[in-house]
Amino acid sequence: MAVDPISLEVFKNLFISVAEEMGVALQRTSYSPNIKERRDFSCAVFDPQGQMVAQAAHQPVHLGAMPASVLAALESFPSGLRPGDIVILNDPYLGGTHLPDITLVAPVYSNETDGKQLVGFVSNRGHHADVGGMTPGSLPLSTELYQEGTIIPPIKLARGGRLNQEVIQLICRNSRTADERKGDLTAQIASIRVGERRLGEIVERYGLSETWEHMEALLVYSERVTRSAIEGIPDGVYTLTDYMDDDGQSDQPVPISVTITVDGDGLTVDFTGTSPQRPGCINAPQAVTVSACLYVVRCIVGDDAPANQGCLRPVTIITPRGTLVNPEPHRGVAGGNVETSQRITDVLLSAMAQALPELVPAASQGTMNNLLIGGHDLERNKPFVYYETIGGGMGARPTKDGVSGIQVHMTNTMNTPIEALEFAFPLRMKRYALRRGSGGRGRHTGGDGLVRDVEFLTPARVTILSERRKIPPPGYHGGHHGEPGENILLRGGYEEVHLSGKETMDVGTGDVLSIRTPGGGGWGKPEDEL
Repeated sequence: MAVDPISLEVFKNLFISVAEEMGVALQRTSYSPNIKERRDFSCAVFDPQGQMVAQAAHQPVHLGAMPASVLAALESFPSGLRPGDIVILNDPYLGGTHLPDITLVAPVYSNETDGKQLVGFVSNRGHHADVGGMTPGSLPLSTELYQEGTIIPPIKLARGGRLNQEVIQLICRNSRTADERKGDLTAQIASIRVGERRLGEIVERYGLSETWEHMEALLVYSERVTRSAIEGIPDGVYTLTDYMDDDGQSDQPVPISVTITVDGDGLTVDFTGTSPQRPGCINAPQAVTVSACLYVVRCIVGDDAPANQGCLRPVTIITPRGTLVNPEPHRGVAGGNVETSQRITDVLLSAMAQALPELVPAASQGTMNNLLIGGHDLERNKPFVYYETIGGGMGARPTKDGVSGIQVHMTNTMNTPIEALEFAFPLRMKRYALRRGSGGRGRHTGGDGLVRDVEFLTPARVTILSERRKIPPPGYHGGHHGEPGENILLRGGYEEVHLSGKETMDVGTGDVLSIRTPGGGGWGKPEDEL
């Protein structure tokens, strides 16, 4: 079978279907609300060289970084991975992103050659609600990686199909919620086995050489479509600097600078001028920075290019070592994956808005509003850990208003339904509503943020990792900025305590935490200002 437009489309959807079915298996068999309800996981398929050839529509911040995980697995086992092997890792400096994101990588071998010919790899990544560390949820206001939880370098979770139960026991023993960890790890393993079978079935049906040929053809096609899209961007140099509110250890704003050079069908993204690595936990591993770049390129190119690593072939990314976007080991990175990735995306899109003013929307909420709650459930007599990211306002678009109350950019999770939250945790949802008027005014108005008020039914420890509490999401082309977010603790349900964007605190029974998320920026001047 020669490669033609029809066969290319068939194989594109075949590979995507493998990743999608892996995701369905992971969600349905998982234990924690974080994976089962919020769907905080991702799955992808890779060729024999470790290049991502297909991904499911899961988490942008995961998917662009997963090739680094596969590469780390291959480099850690230079003699190769054998049939039935599974590599597990979460080390942000060896292919991971932050410690709660645990990645599994497995080779797939063809039955055509008695199981001796490598077809490619399947991989999944799940955000585990707790992997140890200094605070429940493993996203602490840390100053070094060791405070954030259990560090797992690339090691074999399975050899020749036989699981290493000791590895699972070690991970579970270091978690506050061991049963959840065991259940979610088992679900990830089941998802890997589904991926192995489905990719193997493609080879059985179409043959090994045809499968390889279409893997490479899809990468080449994505590169060609991306180059064509870049050619449509005016050549030039586009520079922009935006700021993180702080790093959780001081009040100092943290700059992220980018210079994007468009030259023909190539694009260079240079982060020179960005802040040096910070004492706090907002440092973003290089894989996270690359992931944000891939996401922005994908936004500009659109759906014409298959979502794979070929999209990055025309792009050169410069991340100076020892900076916020490429820190040295073992700096804290808990917030880099969730918060700094959002600001990197803001900076890249704002720079591209100079070249494509009629395409790029105004700044969205620019934060994931991470909320982590842990303690002891007195009624069930067991520990609990709750983790959630909370949606906000999307920036207004050049032709229409922004969307309200939505997850934006580097996160694509669902919310935890109130019924599921109250069933699983000693928490009560007092209010869940749109934050009316928080979107920036403009010719088109930014989307509104959310208000999510949680009452504690037992004493607990809370960590908040959020941004855009000081510096609001900017509007574009004369549009007003969105309202910055607020975090407020109501002691006893009444006494208001205004919290910072990054804070850890102890709360008591009857206290209420109100997370009020930012609105999106407006686009264009309002009619009454023309």
